[in-house]
Amino acid sequence: MKFKFLFFLLIFILIPGFSRFCQAQSYGLGFDSFEVIQDKRTGLDLSPGNTFCFDKNFELSFELSFLANKKIYFGYVVRLIENDRQNIDLIYDNSANNQHFKLVIGDKFAPFSFDFPGNDLFKKWNRITLKFNKDKKNIQVSYGDKSFIQPMNFTDNGCFKILFGANQYKDFKSTDVPPMKIRNIAILENAILKFRWALDETDGSKAVEEIERKDGLAVNPVWIKKLHYEWQLVQTLSMQDFVKVGFDQNKGILHFISKDSLVNYNIAGNSSGSVKFNDQKQTLYIDNQILFDKTNNKLFNIYIDEQQVSTFDIKNRSWDKTGIASAPKRNFLHANKFYSALDSSIYILGGYGHLAYKNDVQRYHVPSAKWENIKVRESVFTPRYLAALGTTKDGAYILGGYGSSTGQQMLNPRNWYDLLFFDIKTHRFKKIYELKTPEEDFVFGNSMIINEKDSTYYALIFPKHKFNSELQLIKGSLTRPDFKNVGSKIPYQFVDIQSYADLFFDPSSGRFVSVTLYQGDNNQTKIAVYSLYAPPLESIKPVAAVEADNYKTVWIAAGFIMLSLLAFGYFRYAKKDLKPEIPVLANESEVIPETMPVTEILPDLKENFAESKVASLQSSVLLFGNLQLFDEEGNEITKQFSPLVKELFLVILLYSIRWEGISSEKLKELLWFDKPSESARNNRSVNIAKLKGILDKMKYCQVSKETGYWKIKIDYDKIHVDYTHYLAIIGNKRALNKENITELAEITKRGNFLSNVEYEWLDSFKSEISNEIVDTYLRFAATVKISDDPEFLIKLANYIFYFDPVNEEAMIIKCKALAHLGKHSLAKTTYENFAREYNRIYGEDFQKDMPEVLHS
Repeated sequence: MKFKFLFFLLIFILIPGFSRFCQAQSYGLGFDSFEVIQDKRTGLDLSPGNTFCFDKNFELSFELSFLANKKIYFGYVVRLIENDRQNIDLIYDNSANNQHFKLVIGDKFAPFSFDFPGNDLFKKWNRITLKFNKDKKNIQVSYGDKSFIQPMNFTDNGCFKILFGANQYKDFKSTDVPPMKIRNIAILENAILKFRWALDETDGSKAVEEIERKDGLAVNPVWIKKLHYEWQLVQTLSMQDFVKVGFDQNKGILHFISKDSLVNYNIAGNSSGSVKFNDQKQTLYIDNQILFDKTNNKLFNIYIDEQQVSTFDIKNRSWDKTGIASAPKRNFLHANKFYSALDSSIYILGGYGHLAYKNDVQRYHVPSAKWENIKVRESVFTPRYLAALGTTKDGAYILGGYGSSTGQQMLNPRNWYDLLFFDIKTHRFKKIYELKTPEEDFVFGNSMIINEKDSTYYALIFPKHKFNSELQLIKGSLTRPDFKNVGSKIPYQFVDIQSYADLFFDPSSGRFVSVTLYQGDNNQTKIAVYSLYAPPLESIKPVAAVEADNYKTVWIAAGFIMLSLLAFGYFRYAKKDLKPEIPVLANESEVIPETMPVTEILPDLKENFAESKVASLQSSVLLFGNLQLFDEEGNEITKQFSPLVKELFLVILLYSIRWEGISSEKLKELLWFDKPSESARNNRSVNIAKLKGILDKMKYCQVSKETGYWKIKIDYDKIHVDYTHYLAIIGNKRALNKENITELAEITKRGNFLSNVEYEWLDSFKSEISNEIVDTYLRFAATVKISDDPEFLIKLANYIFYFDPVNEEAMIIKCKALAHLGKHSLAKTTYENFAREYNRIYGEDFQKDMPEVLHS
């Protein structure tokens, strides 16, 4: 029975491992086509600076798919050039009435052409094989389960250049390339696999060859795997006053509405247009919401407090209502909404306003224009906002949010992590499950994408307690309380009612779309649109590495089980026949254990380690990276701070170091601006007392008000504060040397200044410090010649990139230093990474090319 158990356990472990190994990955090389200028189009040279020479029959195969919703489909899929004289081309010609794939030899079309059935070219990967039969003097072209043969003469010693897409090779140059995706290229000679390029890269221009290490070179590559992990910033806009967003899923169009215009952005076509309202201006209030009804092709502007809806007819470009007057405000900010085709109604759920969270369920019946509040008794839908909502034909799922059981902001607000379902027919909420409370609390973007076929959802999460926050896409289950992060993070500035984030899915391009809105002080709303191809990946580890890991996991598990089986058999059957041998000892005190506890064997090592740890961390206040405080014994006391006491400590400390303290009035302005003077004074007294109790444990550090200003007095001979050390280094501008710069790097390598805390008053400190650090590094770099110390200048450039990833001067320094050391490929990679990051942040190409950088 035990053997059977172990056997089934082995199968249980192996099968999931092999299934993971066999899972398909989203990877390949995408080709930019006629939507970009000629210089930016994609090409792939399988043998840069060389050719492939074949004595026997050989074949080239690859998988192909087309990118959807492009204007022009024309150009070279692959071009083979024999001995720099004869071309063999597979092209795609959309000008033909039918059979768009054509084979060209020299300057003549082969009589055969072909297509893939239905929509296969856009919806799946399709294998194409070109088999060159030298002995039979023909080429066999196979596509899917079909093929044709074309006669052709070969030279005896034929060497081939193999080029996909655009190329700049000698007299065979071309910039005509269809918008396609290629992967799993293989070359076989005499039916033996010789070369293979999976094209599963995520960055750079190298296309790794897996067998002979004959890597290809991609020009202007679009790595598919990266598009399934890294969100791409595809559009930025700026519009006046309040801006609301809705999404037409049928056409893949985002609608951005302001009071006087509507801007449309087509995701697949990456194009936009606008409509001016002129005499039909829309009044927009802070809690208005926009919703698109794909059933009737209508855009709704929802006035929640006014309980009215204005409808925009897309075809006629007109509103049915204008000038809707403001009603007394309860506010339903960040409420959730959806349209139900089942009863032709718009539903509004929850929201926030005037220090209160809402659990109202409101319904607007579109045909009758009737608005009503739905009474939901004994509801599990507690008052909340910043939840995610996704629809089905029978109702809507609501996930998480932030609120309180009573609805009052002052009474124990908290994060919710429950998944609920609202049934349209019964108007009842049902709780499905509750997620495990995470280490860091998060809330949700306004919408989630429901996939009923596999009972999953996608949603955006982010921490609401940070201004410089980040959106993270998650994939979760509708039946089990678990989820996982997928895709990279999206930068998101969150200031509660001034910010908004939403998630959509565009079926036509197969992309998730994230929209962020942020209204700044000048009443300009900044809009950012990001896209991510489905299915989104958890990471962008190369396929080969993933397969190796899966192999390793499977075989380690198998080995472990096999050893267990052998050990069990040995002890069960063999050992029972052996008599134990009892050692003869002089006396019992001589018995030596087979193993001795580590604490007994190495007592000195353990003590030395503990002493070194205390010596390095005792009596320290560390402000770079995460805030950390250590007492004189090396014990960390940071966790004893409550959030408010932590902020109080930091504001007094920084004002003490920079300006000899802070007044009570300034403390009230920063920490208790929303409280009356008496209440603020009481709060200050209570929290100052708590702070004193914590700092007493450090000694030589105390809160004082001797000068009339609140101050933290520190004996810097007894307590190390990294910030004061930093100030001493950058303050002595004339004495900067390599030793000072190295000391500065040691301080800042822990991270940005107070990277784990976000306060509005702290932003000026952080900005100033980052600028000072970069300026200090650059000022020292200007005193060093490249030829004198190129290695240190490379380090220096890396220090700068830590604080400013698109610092042009640092990039130039690093590229020149690498070039001076003869590391030209690394210099080129540095330049390409910089240009890519520059484009991601600024939305435009970096203007200098590599030669300009090296000679600037």
